[in-house]
Amino acid sequence: MPDRVENAQADIATIFHWSLDALDKLTISELMHWREQARIRSGATDE
Repeated sequence: MPDRVENAQADIATIFHWSLDALDKLTISELMHWREQARIRSGATDE
């Protein structure tokens, strides 16, 4: 889990190109789900 919500939002925005407005509407649970999807999509192997 990232230290800050902004870090998760940045990860998601970088991979999926979602706007901050869209990301602000996500719950913490949804944010963490989509951050994991972004991590998988990016090919990252560590946190």
